[in-house]
Order: sequence, then C-alpha cells, then structure tokens
Amino acid sequence: MSAARIGEVHLLVPGPFDQKTGGYLYDRRIVEGLRARGNTVQVHELPGSYPLVDEDAILSADRIMARLPDRALVVIDGLGFPGVAGGLWMESHRLRLVGLVHHPLCYETGLTPAEAETLRVLEQGCLARVRRTIATSPFTAGVLREFGIAPERLGVVEPGMPKPPGPAVGSDDGVPNLLCIATVTPRKGHAVLIKALAMLRDLPWRFINVGGLTRDPPTTAAVRAATERHGLGDRVALHDEVAPEDVAAFYRSADLFVFPSLYEGYGMALGEAMTWGLPIVTTTAGAIPVTVPRDAALFVPPGDAAALAEALRRMLTVPELRRAVAAGSNAAGAALPTWDQSIDRFAAELEHLVPKRL
Repeated sequence: MSAARIGEVHLLVPGPFDQKTGGYLYDRRIVEGLRARGNTVQVHELPGSYPLVDEDAILSADRIMARLPDRALVVIDGLGFPGVAGGLWMESHRLRLVGLVHHPLCYETGLTPAEAETLRVLEQGCLARVRRTIATSPFTAGVLREFGIAPERLGVVEPGMPKPPGPAVGSDDGVPNLLCIATVTPRKGHAVLIKALAMLRDLPWRFINVGGLTRDPPTTAAVRAATERHGLGDRVALHDEVAPEDVAAFYRSADLFVFPSLYEGYGMALGEAMTWGLPIVTTTAGAIPVTVPRDAALFVPPGDAAALAEALRRMLTVPELRRAVAAGSNAAGAALPTWDQSIDRFAAELEHLVPKRL
C-alpha cells in the first residue's frame, strides 16, 4: 500500500500549530509530507495551557473529539494527552487512534513529584487506549515499553534532517561563536550553561541562543539576571524564535554547538548541528547519547556546570580535539534520515490502521 492511499488523517495538537519548537516542526513536516503524497490532513488546535490543563481546555478537547467522524484516523500529539484523556475514554471505541510521543510529559523539568506522577498515570491511560503509538526515537520507545506499551503496537519514526549547503564556516572575527538552539525553559538547562560560561571569562568566546523567550517568562528573566550578575551581558545574546529557514545563518556562523538540556526525547537541534558538521558539547540526559554518537560530542552529566565548563574549555583550547569531534559530527550528520524517508516511515506506521483492500 502506498502512502497516497491512507486517505484522511486528523492531527490533534495543543495550541497554535505554527510554534517554533522541535516537536511542532516535526509535526508540520509530517503533515506537509503526507499532503504532498496525496492524503488529506486536518489539523485541530487544542485551546488552553498545557501540560497542566484546566476544565475549559478539557471541555474544548472533548468537543473537538466528539465532532470527529466515525472511523476517523486520528493522530494525537502526546503533548495534548492531558486535554484529551477524557475524550479518549469516550471516543476510543469509534475512532482509529494513534499516539505520537516526542517525550513523556512526566519527565518535564520543574514539575512537583505529585504533578509528575499525575502526568505519568494520565499518559499511561491515554496510551492504553490508542491502537498504535509512534515514538520519535528508539530511546523514547524504550521508555514507553516501560509504561506497558506492547512492542507490536509501537513504532519509531525519527525526525528527518534537511541537508545544509555545506559545513559551518564559523565566526568571521576570530572570536568563537558558541551556539544553542533551544526554547528558554527549565528543561533546556540555560541556567546551568550561564554558570559554566562564567567560569570561562578568561577565554574569548561569544554565546548565541536562538529559541522562544516567552514560553516561560520567569526562566527567561532568571537567565537574563544570571547573565548580568556574572558580568556576561556583552558576550551572551538571546534571540527569540526565528523561522526555520532563518536558523541556517546561525548554524553557518557557529564554531561550536552547546546543548545543556536536562532531558530530551530526541533533540532535533543536535541532529541539525551534526548535519552542519559542528563539534558538540552536550549532556547525557535522556535520548541525547542515542541521538549523538560518542565521537561527535563531548558529554557531561546533566546539571553539572563545572563539568560543562571543563568540556567547553577543552573544546575551545585544543584545536585538534575540536577538529576531530567536528569530523565525527559531520559523519554522523550525513547518516541521518532525510525528511522524505521519515515521512515515508510515518505513513507506513499509519498503514497499520488502514483496512487492506482485496
């Protein structure tokens, strides 16, 4: 069966579909690819704040699900599970449901133990009611198997990567550009990174972050305050979200990619950094050591500012190390799937729920 014979697909996502995060970029690429292959894809935006939803968000999600036609093929982005949990219980008997999990919500940084446990129970309940689950990395698939998802109902479709026009060229003034592409939220580890950079004031460098500054205003304010407190205001630049096509200019002018995340279900920015052949300094959190091969990065424990500073110092002061890691990164990036390949794999996962024609 070809991808063009899937027919109509409904995708449920929390909030605006045009959000510039890795998960929403993945969703948009899949939607565009399925449409290009002759399928109809309807996107339904779930209103309200996530992942901790209120009654209005739940009622809105219930109404959206109730309006879906019988036998509809419905993909639910796992970020929306808190809102659709009740609707899943009510509608799962008449809909062909697929869960799409970028990373389990219960592992989000900043949750109280009670909130994390509530989300874990909720996610497990939702995943028990869908007919198939698609994880975006082998690591996340392993976590979901621990949640009780049977292997035969679980597939993996990693993100595709655009192929850049060439390797990054670095800064044009001799001061190394340290780049991070990440929304400023607690999970991404910017507070740890600022502490690490404060230990490197004796070296020349410039840090540039590209990612949403309004998703978690208290975290952004804390990162700005820490930057000023450590006297790094003239060396740290925080850029808000930019269009995906505009991110290329930041990668092209980077000398080193740093990603201090405290948890990742895949880490799309890391994949993009490897396609540009950038040497990487990152953490061992979540799926990162699975996404990034050992010879493509220096790894440090998540949350360890001193270890992060030491890894950055080595990368900045040992040119032959930086060149070797860049070579490993470039080789790893060349082996990553394209978006065409990932879209075909996603379509193949959906075909499990499409009746076979005689």
